[in-house]
Amino acid sequence: MKTKRMLAAAFSACLLGSGLVAAVSGGNKAAADAGSPEGKVLTHYAALAHAVYEDSLITAQALQSAVDKLIAGPSEDTLAAARAAWLASRVPYQQSEVYRFGNAVVDDWEGKVNAWPLDEGLIDYVDAGYGDASEENPGYTANVVANAMFTFSGEQIDASSIDAALLADRLHELGGVEANVATGYHAIEFLLWGQDLNGTGPGAGARPATDFNTSDCTGGNCDRRAAYLKAAADLLVKDLAWMTAQWTAYGPATKALVGGDAAEGLATIVTGMGSLSYGELAGERMKLGLLLHDPEEEHDCFSDNTHNSHYYDALGIRNIYLGEYRRTDGSMVSGPSLSLLVAAISPEADMALRERLDATMAAMAELVKSAEGGEAYDQMIGEGNAAGNDRVQAAIDGLTAQTDAITKAAEALQLAGLEFEGSDSLDDPEAVFQ
Repeated sequence: MKTKRMLAAAFSACLLGSGLVAAVSGGNKAAADAGSPEGKVLTHYAALAHAVYEDSLITAQALQSAVDKLIAGPSEDTLAAARAAWLASRVPYQQSEVYRFGNAVVDDWEGKVNAWPLDEGLIDYVDAGYGDASEENPGYTANVVANAMFTFSGEQIDASSIDAALLADRLHELGGVEANVATGYHAIEFLLWGQDLNGTGPGAGARPATDFNTSDCTGGNCDRRAAYLKAAADLLVKDLAWMTAQWTAYGPATKALVGGDAAEGLATIVTGMGSLSYGELAGERMKLGLLLHDPEEEHDCFSDNTHNSHYYDALGIRNIYLGEYRRTDGSMVSGPSLSLLVAAISPEADMALRERLDATMAAMAELVKSAEGGEAYDQMIGEGNAAGNDRVQAAIDGLTAQTDAITKAAEALQLAGLEFEGSDSLDDPEAVFQ
């Protein structure tokens, strides 16, 4: 039985203080002055969000075009091009995830585009080893691609027409089951690669291009599989276009952040950094899989791209603290940063956090180096792979140490009552095995 639980526990980082010190803000519950140090930081934070989501949109549009070409002319070349476009699209998107925690507009939306893990049997054919039933999910093997009608908890679901409305409005999180992921990057990833049946051995998914070839079809239902892939790619573009618009200079997310309370705005930035660093990345995405030695807990599990996924998540945290982001066209966006605010109050706290961020990136680079050398992330977390386990643990240790430094930086800013997301895999490892 596959592990599909999201193990989240509250990791409290209750910070002392009752408002920002004078160097940062004029007082508690004060609206940010656009010309003040904190106002400039908040405005630039929003500009970085717009840049990273715009790059995510641009690369998703390139993926959409590659998918169209694959469907129009299925071949190993067009499949490889679509896979390459998917991999490229992950680079900017993963750097955006630091905006999720603290920004409700992002967190409420994120499940449409990056929800995981998923029960892929909902979407398409799976290997017999996947199993044929799940007590938690009646849609575990619904196989929408093969079935124009299927039953879910006694209800007949009409899937005769595979389009965006079916995926987004009917299938995604069907029955309130989070593992019923019908949209977003990972649904597309599964359709492009297929299942990775190698466990903790070498190799990723190996779906053939003929799975989309209606005149020489493997896997059956190639027309419906192609329709699903196209609908998912089109939805991804639509969803990213919406989020990009939220962060324009006059977009709702920007206006709410920049026009709101200055201390709360800075707390939003710190909460995103700490929660992604600790509970989400170090905990749910890394330590859990390492404890279980389970490739099913790998983030980009079909494509074996998890090393890059983790690297760019960590880079996103660093970007936000330093106020910089290198766009996919090579240009650099930089400006007033949280680092400058912290340094003005506590140079020691700023330097400590910078050093921790750099150490984490060095540890993440080792994961990338290993993967590019032939040992994928799912192999690194395999049972008995002491060297691989140690590399992953070093990155986890870097993330937890930098979270401590994030907490110290927040204390320097006297932000009150922050709470970072946690994970049982870090806070209560024994609970993982219960």
